[in-house]
Amino acid sequence: MIENRKDLLGLYDLSAEEIQYILKSAETMKYVLLQKNKKTPHLQGKSVVTLFYENSTRTRLSFELAAKYMSASAANISASSSSVAKGETLIDTGRTIDRMGTDVIVIRHHASGAPHLLAKHVKSSVINAGDGMNEHPTQALLDMFTMQEKKGDLKNLTVAITGDIFHSRVARSNIYGLTKMGATVRVFAPATLLPKGIESLGVTVCRTIEEALLDADVVMGLRMQLERQKQGFVPNMREYAAQFGIDERRLALAKPDALIMHPGPVNRGVEFSSFVIDHDNSCIDEQVTNGVAVRMAILYIFAHRGQDVKLPESPQRKENVR
Repeated sequence: MIENRKDLLGLYDLSAEEIQYILKSAETMKYVLLQKNKKTPHLQGKSVVTLFYENSTRTRLSFELAAKYMSASAANISASSSSVAKGETLIDTGRTIDRMGTDVIVIRHHASGAPHLLAKHVKSSVINAGDGMNEHPTQALLDMFTMQEKKGDLKNLTVAITGDIFHSRVARSNIYGLTKMGATVRVFAPATLLPKGIESLGVTVCRTIEEALLDADVVMGLRMQLERQKQGFVPNMREYAAQFGIDERRLALAKPDALIMHPGPVNRGVEFSSFVIDHDNSCIDEQVTNGVAVRMAILYIFAHRGQDVKLPESPQRKENVR
């Protein structure tokens, strides 16, 4: 059961039931988030520290706001302005934070597996906010929450994931989560940006972007990681956009009500044209809102691990049950 887990390190080892529990909990948190007074006592007396070794806007800020909205004591540590810059190891940094009475450590790290290593050496719950090219579980959970909110169920949805899949921890976590929840996942990327053996994860590898988009229920673009293009994965961004970007013509291949999603930040005119980004079916901005709700749910669940504490049901959910 998710309530008894110490850490959230990835979706690879979560069951469909545990994923659904988090998504249901996020429904309540989104109801709270949309109120004029967002301050709740859900985490009163708890402490949350965000430890980021990489830059971030959405993930870092949403975790900090999620903690503060629920009355937790929240603090942020940036590696560049901490003892890490003096040579302190991850384990020693983690132990220091742990000894300060911290309940939850949220970590983003450039090395795959860093959160797993940290979790072995601290009593605090560790939440993976993205590790190297491995996983980004909270992003995938907010993506699935958005799909479920809009479509009602994840089972039997056809989700097309396109873009820089090779470097994307978001893609990996979404693939793990969506396939467990019964969705069909198609992937497409230039050959240089497609991991070898990805079909073993239960996805359909498409030969063209048109094949991936045809009758899709969800169109998810991934950021072209421009900082890595010096390695020559694609000739240039203009050619990538022309051959592999999604514009009005290609979007028309998906279902008329297909959701348009992107974890952000978006390179306008590269992964998506402005027409696609600003389309009525675009959920990109709502993903940001849902990210706070999902992270509120995750912090609540893991800060109270092992305790028989139940989230109050939102009025919206009670109405749906009747």
